[in-house]
Parts: sequence; C-alpha cells; structure tokens
Amino acid sequence: AALKVGDKAPDFTLPDTDGKPVTLSKLLEKGPVILAFYPKAFTPGCTKQNANFRDRYADVTAKGAQVIGISTDSVETQRKFKAEMKLPYPLLSDEGGKVAKQYAGTMALVGVANRANFVIGQDGTVKEIVAGGDAVDPTAAIAACPLRKGS
Repeated sequence: AALKVGDKAPDFTLPDTDGKPVTLSKLLEKGPVILAFYPKAFTPGCTKQNANFRDRYADVTAKGAQVIGISTDSVETQRKFKAEMKLPYPLLSDEGGKVAKQYAGTMALVGVANRANFVIGQDGTVKEIVAGGDAVDPTAAIAACPLRKGS
C-alpha cells in the first residue's frame, strides 16, 4: 500500500555515490529529511528536479532539513550525475527499487522509481507527499518541512 501523510516512514539503508551506506533513521537525528525520488539520472525531468533542489538548497538548510536524492540508477551512474549537476546533497542508489516500492512505487514495466518528494519529520512520520510532475518543483516540499527540533 502506498504511504500516506501521517504514516511512519519505513527505515532503509542505501549506498551513496561513494558506496557508503546511508540510513534514514540516522539522517533524521539531524533534522527533517526530504526524500526526492526520481526515475532516471540524466533524463530531462530528473535533471530539472535535481537542479531545482540544488538551486533552492539554502532554503532547505535554513529549515535544518536535508535533501536526499534516490533513484534506481547504479552507484556509478549516481556518482556521475551528482558530479555533473554539482549537487550539494547525497544521491542514493536503490538498484532493484526495494525502497522506491515502499515509498513512491515503481513504474511497472521499467522498474524505475515514480517521481515523488516525501517530507519526513524528525519523528519519522511522513509530513507531505508531492508526486508526479509537481515533484519537479521543490517549493511545496520545502514549505512542508517542519523546523528542526530546537531551532
């Protein structure tokens, strides 16, 4: 079943562009997290979605939040995409789409993640979901970020 606002976000660990494991529950210790799921690196919509988060990154950090980009691309592809896009936030590789299936769902025939931004509060609950074409624009996700505890 698809996640809804108010649901507990499933914890996961995925490799980043250096192959290092990144765990959601550890990220949440630092503040709210925006999980930006996108179908495929280097495609127009995904490039735009990540460029928009990059260009609005100061707005995210001002809230004490973090952005994590996730797609079913390989670690190597994610590394190239991050470098080419000059992204200031981590990209995680969800090869096989296990995490994407739990969150955004995957496109049936191709197995890539559906485009969606999930705002996860520090308490581990889903605060906002922006799906489909709307997820290219990070404004709603950033607006929905609760301030970090103690800030």
